[in-house]
Amino acid sequence: MITKRIIPCLDVKNGRVVKGVNFAGLNDVASPVELAKYYSEAGADELVFYDITASAEGRRLFTDILTETARQVFIPLTVGGGINTTEDFDRVLKCGADKVSVNSGAIRNPSLVRDAARLYGDQCVVLSVDVKRVGGEFRVFAKGGREDTGMEAVRWIRRCVDMGAGEIVVNSMDTDGVKGGFDLEMLNAVCEAVSVPVIASGGAGCMEDFVTLFKTLPKVDAGLAASIFHFGEVRIADLKRTMAENGIPARIV
Repeated sequence: MITKRIIPCLDVKNGRVVKGVNFAGLNDVASPVELAKYYSEAGADELVFYDITASAEGRRLFTDILTETARQVFIPLTVGGGINTTEDFDRVLKCGADKVSVNSGAIRNPSLVRDAARLYGDQCVVLSVDVKRVGGEFRVFAKGGREDTGMEAVRWIRRCVDMGAGEIVVNSMDTDGVKGGFDLEMLNAVCEAVSVPVIASGGAGCMEDFVTLFKTLPKVDAGLAASIFHFGEVRIADLKRTMAENGIPARIV
C-alpha cells in the first residue's frame, strides 16, 4: 500500500520562514536553511519551499537561499514562487529542486504547464492552487491569494492536469492557519475530478486532523502543514506513529 506523505511547508519572505492566518499577518519563524535540515532529519517525506512574495513583487525567486536550503535536504524538495517561464523551471531545478510548483505563472500563461511537462516530465510539474469560496463556488486566487481570478477552481485544476500537471496542491484560503482541520469538502471535489496525486494544505491544527483527512478522503495522497510543525505543536515522528496506529500507511524512520 502506498504510504501517505507528510510535508512541512516553508513560506519564505525576505530570506526568512514566515507564517500567518488566512494568508495575512505574517510572523517571522526561522531560517529556511536550518528548518529544512531539521525536517529532513525528523522524518518528513518531502519539503515545500515557497518564495511567497515573488509573484506579487514581480521578481524571480531567491536562488541563493534556495541553493543553500537544497544542500541540507535529502528528501524530495518542491519549490515555487515567481515561476513564470520554462527558464524559471530550469533555474530552480539547477538549484537543487526536485519538483517545481507553479501558481500565478500558470494563470497568466496556461501553456507553461504543458511546455514544462514536455521538457521536464509530468512528475516535475506541481500545480499549486489558492482556493477560496466566493458566492457559493470555489474560486482561484492569484499573487499569493491577493487577486480573485474569477475562475472556478475544479475546472481550472482539471484543465491543468489535462495539460500535464502531475500533482496538485490545494491551498484552502478559508482554513489556512486557522487550525480547525483540513477543508474536506474542497479536497473531495478536487479528488473526484482528477487522477493525479492531491496534496491537502491549510487547516491542520493537531494530529487528529491528519487522521480525519486520510480516513475521510483516502484519495488524498499527502498532508501539508506549516505552523504546527514550525512551533513544535506536532512532531512528525509522533504524527506518523498515530497514523500507523489508525491504519494509515506511513513511512516511519
